[in-house]
Amino acid sequence: MIKAVIFDMDGVLIEAKDWHYDALNRALQLFGFEINRYQHLTTYDGLPTSKKLEMLSMESSLPRELHKFINEMKQEYTMEIVHAKCRPSFVHEFALSRLKGMDYKLAVASNSIRKTVEVMMEKARLSPYLDLMLSNEDVSQAKPHPEIYTKAINHFGLDPKECLIVEDNDNGIRAATAAGAHVLPVTEVSDVNIENILARINAINAGEVK
Repeated sequence: MIKAVIFDMDGVLIEAKDWHYDALNRALQLFGFEINRYQHLTTYDGLPTSKKLEMLSMESSLPRELHKFINEMKQEYTMEIVHAKCRPSFVHEFALSRLKGMDYKLAVASNSIRKTVEVMMEKARLSPYLDLMLSNEDVSQAKPHPEIYTKAINHFGLDPKECLIVEDNDNGIRAATAAGAHVLPVTEVSDVNIENILARINAINAGEVK
């Protein structure tokens, strides 16, 4: 039986994937570098900024001594966008409030830094429903490594098969699967609604999903 629902954040609870893409490119362009849309969608989506910068150093000779500054600028630019664009979504508030009322444990586990997670969840008015918020600062290995999901599952004292993870990208799905949990893959933030979540939970509880 499912007892907890763990959400990725960007592309799941917040339509923020392009925000991170735009903010990082704005920082990279200070030094003449850029990630194109195809690279973003096929390779970089869902990875933490530090990993993206390391990949750029290996593939495009981005000087490693620039990583710290670029990362700091990226976070500043991201916050500018968050404060300008992050708004509550009735569909998500309703879904989390219903799940909370049904006694499910709820968490968000994101490859973003802690400040970004906290600010986005607060501005989206989802913080009151969450029992746990994890960021890439809470683990030693970011997704696609399963550590962040394993940590969330262990925090609740549950078996992985008692948890449903909602994810939108390949790296996150790989992490969720490796953690041993059930997965609800979504394509758009609008897919994250109470009907889809409960349908998946009911299918798992009925033994229709292995």
